[in-house]
Amino acid sequence: MNLPNKLTISRIIMIPLLIAVYLLRSLLPNAYLWVMGIIFLVASLTDYFDGAIARKRNIVTTFGKFMDPLADKLLVLTALLILSDNYFYQAQMWMPFWFVVIILARELIVTSIRLVAVGEGKIIAASSLGKFKTGSTMVAILWYLFLMGLNIAWINVIGWALMGIALLFTIISGFDYFWKNRKLIFESI
Repeated sequence: MNLPNKLTISRIIMIPLLIAVYLLRSLLPNAYLWVMGIIFLVASLTDYFDGAIARKRNIVTTFGKFMDPLADKLLVLTALLILSDNYFYQAQMWMPFWFVVIILARELIVTSIRLVAVGEGKIIAASSLGKFKTGSTMVAILWYLFLMGLNIAWINVIGWALMGIALLFTIISGFDYFWKNRKLIFESI
């Protein structure tokens, strides 16, 4: 197994760690968000490095094409679900469930379109808008995990704005993805 794929697998392995830290938050009442932030940051860096290494060494595998975006989606959705639940414990960490539902719906639609493409023998690469969506969402999540627990008004407002930007990129990139692949979608009906 090559290094980029190992990094992808390590990102998937970090997801249960995030969940475990959150479930055991009573053991680390003042630090659980920071611990989760460190895990999420390391996992996010593996996303950057697996792509950089794969491009530099020209390592492209079918496993990587499918598992890398899946690992990203699982990581981000896990963190968002945790933050949505955490809102009940720390109200300043406003993360309504419908944010997560919109992001989840976009991811399911994009994944479905990719599966249709595979059935047609085509691979659809991630778009730059999709990468902005992923990047902005990861930045917003990191802001929440590292800073929102401080409950300082201006930090909270910036965090909410960052999450709003991530949601906007989610919606725009989803429509863009659908529009660019509409022929493929309608031909398969």
